[in-house]
Amino acid sequence: MDILETDAYDKRQRRNTSCALFLYLLPFFLATAAYFYLWTPDSPPSIVAAGVKAAPTLLLAVLVLSWNGGQSVLGVAGGLVFSAVGDCCLIWPELFIHGMGAFAVAHLQYSLTFLSTRYATYSSSSWTRFLYLILFVVGGGFYIYLYPYLQKTPDSALLTPAVGVYIALIALMATLAIRTRRAATLLGSLSFMVSDLMLALQFFKVTAPLEHGNTIVMVTYYLAQLLIAVGDVKAVENKDDFSKWKRS
Repeated sequence: MDILETDAYDKRQRRNTSCALFLYLLPFFLATAAYFYLWTPDSPPSIVAAGVKAAPTLLLAVLVLSWNGGQSVLGVAGGLVFSAVGDCCLIWPELFIHGMGAFAVAHLQYSLTFLSTRYATYSSSSWTRFLYLILFVVGGGFYIYLYPYLQKTPDSALLTPAVGVYIALIALMATLAIRTRRAATLLGSLSFMVSDLMLALQFFKVTAPLEHGNTIVMVTYYLAQLLIAVGDVKAVENKDDFSKWKRS
């Protein structure tokens, strides 16, 4: 009877936590809706446009901070703040390298978080190691494909190696997300890769501008940040469950 009561209590706690998390996420959803409502293809770069674009990511950072405490400043919350800086920089095309640098720092912070003890640790299987290999092969192949277009940019001497380092960092982040074996974290990292791939194809003029190109980039981007943030919020709870299972 005690075991059944404990199980029922745990289920109620999870349900209450999920409801509270949804309420905390409402400002993010509203800010995201505001961005897509206000954004137009011909919108000129401005401080207001940068603020509207960065608002959803900053709200996710506030959520993670309020949920996980100050230690997340050096983890996912800090990565979200650097991502918001990157959002602002990309409003102005001449600040592309600065924005890429901010996102690179964000990926480093995500990667370190995925390695931390906040996430339950699992041993790697041959299947997961195969997925690691696929991610790095895809990243390397995309860089090789992008290389001729990078060489055509005015600042190719800086941009070509910088893009290579960035691709390596985001592939590393996605690889470590696989290691956590958390669906939200993994899907968030893959969505981030899709968003950056679409952005790079358009920014470096690999493809002609797509009719809904920015929408695809931003939908996959906001989805990625949402899933990574939710995965981090759930990490402690999931780890506790994993620890209980190991002790049983």
